[in-house]
Amino acid sequence: MAQTSATASDELAIGLSSFGPVEEVAERARYERDWSGDHVGRARVVVRPRSTAEVQEVVRRCAAMRVPIIPQGGHTGLVGGGTPADSGREVVVSLERMNRIRGIDAAGFSMVADAGCILAAVQDAARAHDLYFPLSLSAEGSCQIGGNIATNAGGINVLRYGMTRELVLGLEVVLPDGRLFEGLGGLRKDNTGYDLKQLFIGAEGTLGIVTAASLKLHPRPTQVETALLGLPSLASAVGLFAQARRDMGDLLSAFELMPRACIELALEVATDLRDPFDPAPVYILLEASTGGLVELRPILERFLERAMEAGHVLDGAVAASTTQARDFWRLREALIEAQVRRGRHLRTDVSIPISAIPAFIERTEAALLATAPECLPLAYGHLGDGNIHLNVVPPLGLLPEQADPFLQRCEAIVFAELDRLGGSISAEHGIGTKKRAAFLARKPALQLDLMRRLKRALDPDDLMNPGRILEPAMPKGSS
Repeated sequence: MAQTSATASDELAIGLSSFGPVEEVAERARYERDWSGDHVGRARVVVRPRSTAEVQEVVRRCAAMRVPIIPQGGHTGLVGGGTPADSGREVVVSLERMNRIRGIDAAGFSMVADAGCILAAVQDAARAHDLYFPLSLSAEGSCQIGGNIATNAGGINVLRYGMTRELVLGLEVVLPDGRLFEGLGGLRKDNTGYDLKQLFIGAEGTLGIVTAASLKLHPRPTQVETALLGLPSLASAVGLFAQARRDMGDLLSAFELMPRACIELALEVATDLRDPFDPAPVYILLEASTGGLVELRPILERFLERAMEAGHVLDGAVAASTTQARDFWRLREALIEAQVRRGRHLRTDVSIPISAIPAFIERTEAALLATAPECLPLAYGHLGDGNIHLNVVPPLGLLPEQADPFLQRCEAIVFAELDRLGGSISAEHGIGTKKRAAFLARKPALQLDLMRRLKRALDPDDLMNPGRILEPAMPKGSS
């Protein structure tokens, strides 16, 4: 295939000119660089179809010319899954103009939304009907529901509501040959053979383009309690979680871990906030919610009394208002911004047994500091579902040409400790291109064989997001 970018003489570009192409160089850059800035490529063409039928036509034309396609949502991923390669061969198909809520069934607690709907807009649409869509993550103001589905996004409410996979009732998907998988029925129970929609959830666009979804909604919580707690140790955090699960059951919706270093870094950015109480080695940001006739506050207070009696909690504060609750959550969000301000850094997204979290963090941080004493390890995340982000901010003064080798060494240390504990290198971000080598080195041979067979069955020409998750197939021709 000729390695050309979109030009007036590009036959394919001309053929796709009615599907919202992005032609200005400055505007195209937004589709060729991800949110982090770590992944940059060059698209042959960037198109923005307005309907499922238009997506089908784009895919048919690309398939006829054997041109690879990169489905793209809000482009907030961190592993290069939606960024074109730098070859200029790939067509980016942005779903951003497909942003309609097709309908809400309030009695059935479900919604059908176009794939390009911003996650926050989906949440707002549910709220307007006194319902709740629980998927929530820091990028919810810009990520799209189709991308959330393609990556099986997690976020802060997985503990109670599950990953995105648990929130999808049905899908509409354009297959690599342009045919349409129509599965938006949205039945809660349909035990008629293989559950085919599950193939596309978490597939990162390698098996087709999600164009719409039937989503599971929940009753809107009428009581929400948020607490920020100071703990003596990581072991106490695990013990506190076990007690919270027993005392509050399914009322517990978030249980976020932030050691002291994370709080200090967040306060560098959120300068209007202050330390909520005397410094503690470890912090837990806890949220519980309910509706109906349950009285939540007494349950939380009794839990906290028992936790302090057991020695799990040194100090803490329960939000007295929605403003104070938001301030607690701003500490968690500011931590992300503070890392970005420090420049390039290692981002990891691992999953380990909850009971092994203290050993994993302590051993990994010790190994990192032994290698680079001036680096800043930051271990935080969703303790309640075993998902920890063990990130590394490089030492000050590290030269640009030293950054990649340094970050690769740090990642190898993190993954080595992870392997000892039987964890996963990706809890929610996915594989993309960034983690492909590590993924292929760790996945059992039989599982890789089944994945490759599935990919070949649905996409024999390897045109749909090639090289993401699995290695790219050898090219069969050129155009």
